[in-house]
Amino acid sequence: MPIFEYKCNKCGQKTEFLEKSSSKSKHVCEKCGSSDMQRLFSAFSVGQSSQGSGSCPTGTCGLS
Repeated sequence: MPIFEYKCNKCGQKTEFLEKSSSKSKHVCEKCGSSDMQRLFSAFSVGQSSQGSGSCPTGTCGLS
């Protein structure tokens, strides 16, 4: 299961939760107790571009 980061819209606290990506569960802020949480997008969850980094886009470069 992936880890998702949420931000509390009331106090700004960021918290990570382990859950299925299709989960509709409500989370509660550990700091203030608010259930007004917003899922954040991280570079890890949306992927990172490899353009210009010199890496192999297919993952098979350098294999014999």
